[in-house]
Amino acid sequence: MTSQAFEAAGRSQSARRRLSAALWRRPWLRAVALLLPPLGWMLVFYLAALAVLFVSAFWSIDSFTGKLTHVWTWANFDTIIHDATYRQIAWRTIWMAAAVTLTDVLIAFPFAYYMARVATPRLRNLLFVLVLLPLFSSYLARIYAWRLILNQDGALNWSLAKIGLPQQNWAFTSTAMWIVFSYIWLPYMILPVYAALERIPDSLLEASRDLGARNWTTFRRVIVPLALPGLAAGSIFTFSLTLGDYITPSLVGNVDFIGNVIYRNVLGLTNNLPFAAAYATVPLIVIAVYLVLAKRLGAFEAL
Repeated sequence: MTSQAFEAAGRSQSARRRLSAALWRRPWLRAVALLLPPLGWMLVFYLAALAVLFVSAFWSIDSFTGKLTHVWTWANFDTIIHDATYRQIAWRTIWMAAAVTLTDVLIAFPFAYYMARVATPRLRNLLFVLVLLPLFSSYLARIYAWRLILNQDGALNWSLAKIGLPQQNWAFTSTAMWIVFSYIWLPYMILPVYAALERIPDSLLEASRDLGARNWTTFRRVIVPLALPGLAAGSIFTFSLTLGDYITPSLVGNVDFIGNVIYRNVLGLTNNLPFAAAYATVPLIVIAVYLVLAKRLGAFEAL
């Protein structure tokens, strides 16, 4: 190896040492170097897409040519606000998301508590498998399975007839959507709540009992506040996923949700991309308001 090669290798090694020393003396610089690639990826492919979505909501479609017109207008938002049909669809979607979230909370909390605080390790592993097993099947397969169950001549009415109970007319109703949504998103509520309950130290529960607190008082003043971050995380999943879903309302409820309107305006005959972008801001605003309220209530302090 020539002397020039030795000098180049020495300069490279010296540069690496200086860089390593600079990173060692400045921890914040190491953090920036580690976070810059994922943050840059998020900025380009996520936040930039949201910015384009918001900007295009102020454009319009030429009624004669059908071409996109880059002229700023509030017409899309005026239609959403003043048209009773679109207001009803938005309220129906928000109401269903809230009902599904509340239902999953009521089901997931006792189930997760049993998994975290009562069940043996072997039974806990079995319950984990039962919770995660539906996630390995196709989303559409689960929806069609529930459609077969809830149909007029489906498994539910067949079972009710066998035991002499009146049949139910739940097919293609809001009740059917509520059942299917609650079932599909239930694992996304159970897992965060279980993680929050598992982290509660046993010493806190023992201290509550030693101070004379009853079971309900311990549950209300110790367990629920400490499990609130898990409930908030799970509710974000169930609420947001229900807001954006358009497959279940089409196959099970046969009604319009926000997602169905957006889908038709993007890939349907209308091909009104600006209106679809404007309507897509509705669930974004709802989720943003929910996150602000949850933060003010202290739901994320323990996260």
